[in-house]
Amino acid sequence: MTGRLVIIGTGPGNPEQITPEASAAIATGEQFFGYGPYLDRLTLRPDQHRIASDNREEIDRARAALDAASKGASVCVVSGGDPGVFAMAAAICEAVETGPETWRRLEIKVLPGVTAMLAAAARAGAPLGHDFCALSLSDNLKPWELIERRLRAVAEAGLVIALYNPISKARPWQLATGFKILREVLPVTTPVIFGRAIGRPDEHFVVVPLGEAHQQKADMATCVIIGSTQTRIIDRPGMDPLVYSPRSAEP
Repeated sequence: MTGRLVIIGTGPGNPEQITPEASAAIATGEQFFGYGPYLDRLTLRPDQHRIASDNREEIDRARAALDAASKGASVCVVSGGDPGVFAMAAAICEAVETGPETWRRLEIKVLPGVTAMLAAAARAGAPLGHDFCALSLSDNLKPWELIERRLRAVAEAGLVIALYNPISKARPWQLATGFKILREVLPVTTPVIFGRAIGRPDEHFVVVPLGEAHQQKADMATCVIIGSTQTRIIDRPGMDPLVYSPRSAEP
């Protein structure tokens, strides 16, 4: 008997930002695999079962979810934000590629969600209005030297940069080092957006120039967006500024 596996994102944390498609998948799911705080965002029935695991156990979680689906269960794998952006959809694919043939025969669906980068950008205005990229500052799965090269390259290429996983207790120095690299390439007046827990009660939002950006403003719940040389700020009396990147670019 073969079940099905749906990979969903809960968005930035505001229940209103979970898509109707994801809500429908949650309503029909039987077993829910995910990081505990993400599962806590769901209101499950008594007949629905949650299997929580640590945030660093993605591959083990993926294998357990695939095994449950292969035995006939209707499985939901839960991520925050969008499941395809630094999240569980890639882990599921990795597990399928190296796992048993039966996993390749499963019905697997990835449902898009609102990722932190989009929530923070919407809160600011339109900083992603022109070309941009997303980078994770975590060196758990890639060397820090590669992260440094990519930071410098995309800054020199004129891309707006959205940084995920900017800082943690195990990595307290990396965001400050990243800002140092960026200040070697970009003007110190470049806008930097700190968007923490956007849409949730503990939201924190601030825009500062690159020359004043400090790692103390960020944690793992923060998405940091660094503008390009084209990104502009529109000051508004008594309100947060609008930050946007024009649709056109100068050579």
